[in-house]
Amino acid sequence: MLFQFDAAWLPRAMEKDIWYQCDRCLACCKWPGDVRVEDHEIDAIAGFLELEVDDFIQKYTRLRMNRTGLSLIEKDNHECIMLENGGCKIQSVKPFQCKGFPNRWNFDGWQKVCQAKAVPMNEAISLGLVEDEDLSANHVLRGSDLP
Repeated sequence: MLFQFDAAWLPRAMEKDIWYQCDRCLACCKWPGDVRVEDHEIDAIAGFLELEVDDFIQKYTRLRMNRTGLSLIEKDNHECIMLENGGCKIQSVKPFQCKGFPNRWNFDGWQKVCQAKAVPMNEAISLGLVEDEDLSANHVLRGSDLP
């Protein structure tokens, strides 16, 4: 995902009775801005890509716009560097920022670019999309698979 993530973009009041199930439309991966990566995420992503941490940092990250940490770099067209062959190269270890969109954070107008399907929270829990209010963004069920 390529969205600026700063204090102005902290989670808006989310609907507690709705879960938005990602359809992996990739629109969020093509938006310019910071994709924050925290230390533990860097370790996991580097390991997943079978790179040394320093090599991963040099090849795939830059200083965040607010200079408070690292962000994934973007391609010249603003797509995430991890967007490859119609999907996320690091889907199983993608950063929390990516996993959290749009349920844990979003921005004004996000529904115009995102194809996530609104699912009643009780149904999302019964389907295993949400467990104890935890993110289940790596679940194999896509929004388009839901009735």
